[in-house]
Amino acid sequence: MKKISLWALMALLFVSCWKDKSPEDLIRLKEQFKSQVKAFEKKKENANKNVNKGLETLNALKSALEDTKNEDKEFAKVYGDWERVNKRVENLNKEYEDLKEKAANLFAAMETQTNSLSDETAKKTLSKAINKARTKYNGTLANTSKAIDKLKLLHGDAVEVVKALEVAAALNSFDNINDQMKSIEGRVDGIMQELNVAVVESKKLYEKKITELGE
Repeated sequence: MKKISLWALMALLFVSCWKDKSPEDLIRLKEQFKSQVKAFEKKKENANKNVNKGLETLNALKSALEDTKNEDKEFAKVYGDWERVNKRVENLNKEYEDLKEKAANLFAAMETQTNSLSDETAKKTLSKAINKARTKYNGTLANTSKAIDKLKLLHGDAVEVVKALEVAAALNSFDNINDQMKSIEGRVDGIMQELNVAVVESKKLYEKKITELGE
């Protein structure tokens, strides 16, 4: 009976949406959010590829310096790669800010349309579902922001290692750099997994029916 009732509420919401030509333009905002999720996912993948490329060149630089080969060329390459990493992280952060804005617009539109219903029971049930979904998704957004901050920190730490390698090259002593490089490499997978949660939860948000959010 609960599921039947929830399906009825969903039908009521979307029938009113079509009947009134969706004054809050819920369909358009949902599509905008869906498109933004895909844009964020693409930028996340680009950031991941560039970070891994940066790690490869960082390791190559250390090996080259230990063999005292092509020092200037290798330094120029690795600095350039990590500059591109920084650019990708900045692009990812921009897509995240857009994702956050479009999610807020979507929830506001759902809330406005729900409040326009005359059926108080339907209004109460849908409002509860929307609030539950918003709270969960806002938590995901907060964790995503922290993950992006970790990426920024990782970039900064990598550049610090390159600077340290310049000094080590002059001294021909690289042993104390190993732990720092391992730390950077070990953080990448965890950060990318955290960012992937944002993509998964975002897709769930636009794929789930409003009735399922209330269960």
